[in-house]
Amino acid sequence: MSVRLYVGNLPKEPVDRDELQAIFAEASPSVSTKVIKDRKTGKCRGFGFVTVPNDELAEQIIEKFNGHVFKDSALKIEKAQPKSKSANEEESRPSGGGGSTPGRRGGGGKKAKRNTPTPDAGSVQPDPRWADDLAKLKELLSAQPNNS
Repeated sequence: MSVRLYVGNLPKEPVDRDELQAIFAEASPSVSTKVIKDRKTGKCRGFGFVTVPNDELAEQIIEKFNGHVFKDSALKIEKAQPKSKSANEEESRPSGGGGSTPGRRGGGGKKAKRNTPTPDAGSVQPDPRWADDLAKLKELLSAQPNNS
């Protein structure tokens, strides 16, 4: 079973798949590499993936190349997290290294869900956009004489 490794901290300057392949080929000729690039600009997004045939080789590569300097950048290598099943997500960094991609952005044409708090039993919080107006309205209503 093949193992996928995350390679982080790649330089933003143009990085060729073959350049990355050349680094890891000395460990094993059976590795394959993929550099993740920005779709609009074609520049490296700062990370990529290396696929190796087994766990043993994966551990060897992590030991040997984690911290390896490539184009003045120290590479960060770790086992990649499995891809999510969601259709609007793109490949991203694993969550173990304090990555800056916790919410994965993606296309798909879907609107993002707004994170609205669920009301506690008996207490409902007003929408913060209208809280000031609501407070003024409550003051006006309480100042009026009661007609009942």
